[in-house]
Amino acid sequence: MEEREYEFGLDSFMAVTVGPDGESIGGDQVVRDTVEEGVLAEQVGIDSFNIGEHYRDDMMDSAAHVVLAAIAGRTERIRLGTSVTVLSTQDPVRLYNNSATLDAVSGGRAQLVLGRGSAIESFPLFGYDLREYEEIFEEKLELFVKLLRGGAITWSGKYRPPLSDVVLTPPLPAGHLPTWVGSGGSPDSVTRAARYGLPLMLAVIGGRPERFRPLVDLYRRALAEYGHPTDLPVGLHTLGYVAATDDEAIETQWPYWLQTFDRASRERGWRQPTRAQFDAETAHGAMFVGSPETVAQRIAPVMRALDVDRIDLHYALGQVPAVQRRESIELLGRKVFPRVRELLASGRGDHEVMAGSVAPGEVASPVRSTHAPVAR
Repeated sequence: MEEREYEFGLDSFMAVTVGPDGESIGGDQVVRDTVEEGVLAEQVGIDSFNIGEHYRDDMMDSAAHVVLAAIAGRTERIRLGTSVTVLSTQDPVRLYNNSATLDAVSGGRAQLVLGRGSAIESFPLFGYDLREYEEIFEEKLELFVKLLRGGAITWSGKYRPPLSDVVLTPPLPAGHLPTWVGSGGSPDSVTRAARYGLPLMLAVIGGRPERFRPLVDLYRRALAEYGHPTDLPVGLHTLGYVAATDDEAIETQWPYWLQTFDRASRERGWRQPTRAQFDAETAHGAMFVGSPETVAQRIAPVMRALDVDRIDLHYALGQVPAVQRRESIELLGRKVFPRVRELLASGRGDHEVMAGSVAPGEVASPVRSTHAPVAR
């Protein structure tokens, strides 16, 4: 029997972190630190390094392709992609140019996750109307899929000038630039990925990840209905932080988790985050926080329950300092992901997976996908 291939990646939103003095560091240093983190990820054996897209004062990830190209110049193996590209406010032609060039620079290691975006700052910034949220994404995804297929393109739509017998460069070799559709939990976005025959990335940052299994099943059924292979890969984006011990990991991540979700609650009118909610998320939910063995024992059964081929872990949420972020990367690459592979191969895992309902004492998260790859 052929052994199943898994991908274990890291996601970065290039958060503005704090220095040794507890003060926020400069955005230029965040960019340089992220390049170093991507290089480190390859050194410790991680499969992919992926960067988000936001336009906020606390995240520096507005030009992922530039940062990924810098990492490509210092690495040889690791796949380099986006944890989300907000296709709704991107020009598909320019996105193709940037991504195909990254693919060439990296020797065929580029990949994308396309989403509509749950953070909406890019809509007013680039002059798009949120009332056309759904229509914009649908049109742009249709065009981008055509561009991926190569050859001369003739196309017309509402949100960009028409194309007449246009051939884009650089050309993509067959099979290059794997492109996924991100979903924060909408059945419509899941069936859209199936309709275009694209892999599915589920973004889960609150509550039990196992509750997304019906969406995986829906995706497989929809693939069959649209005449596509039913074994296209499914991935999971979620949150995590690893340290030497459970206590160290929890107490390091907790204040930065609180700060991140407190800001989100004020911006979006959500309820205030609490320590009880954080503890429930780390015990049963979408926060994989703890020692290497603890985190591995949580990841493996979730991957089995969801039947996913890929997991991308946002490896330190919020302003976690660079030193601790690098420690988390080291432990994920050298201990956690190898242990998860071992557990998946053996079918073992100490933590029982309970799909569906909230466990006793668990506080369900009010958040679906604050900054995660989303195509709701």
